[in-house]
Amino acid sequence: MRVVVVGAGKVGTFIASDLHEAGHSVLVIEKDPDLVERLRPAIPAEWMAADACEVRSLSSARLSEADVVVAATGDDEDNLVVSLLAKQEFAVPRVVARVNHPSNHWLFNESWGVDVAVSTPHLLTALVEEAVSVGSLVRLLQFEGGDARLVEVTLAEDAPVVGTPLGELKFPRDASVVGLVRNSRLTVARDDTVLCPGDEVMLVVSADSEQQVKDLLVGSPGGAPG
Repeated sequence: MRVVVVGAGKVGTFIASDLHEAGHSVLVIEKDPDLVERLRPAIPAEWMAADACEVRSLSSARLSEADVVVAATGDDEDNLVVSLLAKQEFAVPRVVARVNHPSNHWLFNESWGVDVAVSTPHLLTALVEEAVSVGSLVRLLQFEGGDARLVEVTLAEDAPVVGTPLGELKFPRDASVVGLVRNSRLTVARDDTVLCPGDEVMLVVSADSEQQVKDLLVGSPGGAPG
């Protein structure tokens, strides 16, 4: 896999180093030439000193050959510009963008070419909620322009689906169970898997189906199953 990482700060260099060690072809684009020269010996990836917000630079970097572009600079405006150019000018299949300021998160969507937006504060909040929330739906990750998201529900003792096999639940067509954690162990979710209190059910849902899934697994506001 060919990955282009834009930005050689702590986040960008960590991603580049990790992906390179995993055997991927990695190009790091950084506009500060002095920083490039300092970091080049430490990370044996391909390096390019250029402004990634310019089409000419991205063309020289052969962005059209990239499988993934990671916009990881410390500037949200730069990350949005890089994402938009990567998607619209070079048709990169997958664009991942770093969100530095949580208030800007709403901008990082498919309109700007972003497939996955990563906001550390939002991610930490989701992980905290996931650790302490029982009987509620927690959104762990949002991707594909914000329509698809990974959610998790830890089933309460009185959850309406407790004791019911997964295959008997009527999930919306655009919602799918992708995993189930029981007693701290990942369990393959099968149609005959009977749900128990404390099960952590993970699903990929759309924006339209999220509430239906919540009503089904947690219960409708009135207390009856959805």
